[in-house]
Amino acid sequence: MNSNSNCFVVLNSSTDWKFAAEQFVKTIPDKVFVHRSERNAATQTLDGVDVMGERLSQEVLEVIKQKPNLRKISYVAHSVGGLVARYAIGRLYRPPKETLEGLPVEDSTESRPAIGGLVPMNFITVATPHLGSRGNKQVPFLFGISALEKAAVLVIHWIFRRTGRHLFLTDNDDGKPPLLKRMLQDFDDCYFM
Repeated sequence: MNSNSNCFVVLNSSTDWKFAAEQFVKTIPDKVFVHRSERNAATQTLDGVDVMGERLSQEVLEVIKQKPNLRKISYVAHSVGGLVARYAIGRLYRPPKETLEGLPVEDSTESRPAIGGLVPMNFITVATPHLGSRGNKQVPFLFGISALEKAAVLVIHWIFRRTGRHLFLTDNDDGKPPLLKRMLQDFDDCYFM
C-alpha cells in the first residue's frame, strides 16, 4: 500500500474533529491522511445543504489533486455535516461503466465505482437528520410539543436560513420537492442511491 493512500474526510467544525483526527493518524500514520473540512465554517453553514455540498465536493477534489497517492476515500460526519457529505458524495460519485449487455467494462478503473476517482470505502454519520427535522419529536429543544414544532416551521428560515428550510422540508426551489426528499433517489447528475 502506498503511503497515506486512504483519505478520510471529516465534517462538522474542524476543531471538533481535531482530537479524533490526531488519534487516527497516530494509530496508523503510514496508511491514512485525514482531511478536516474547512470550507463550510461559521455562517456558511446557513447557505443550504446543496451549496455546502458543492463547496465540499470542490474541496475534496482539491485535496485529491494535491495528494495524488490517495486511492481510497471515506467520510465521517456529524449532524448536518452528514447531509453535506451525502450531497458531496452524490456529486462526486461515478458508477461503474457497463457494456450494452449490462456487464461490467473490463477496464479495471472503469469497472468499479469511484468518488472523485477514488475507491469508496466508508460513509459514517452520527446524529444526522437524513429525513429532515420536521415534526414527530425530531428536534429535542421543542420537547415534542406539536404547537412548537408547527411554529418552528414558520420561523426556522429566519434563524437557520436556507439550511433551516432544507432541514424542515420547506424548501421548494423552482417548484421542486424539498432537497432532502430529492436526495432519496438519483437526480440530475447526482447519485444518491
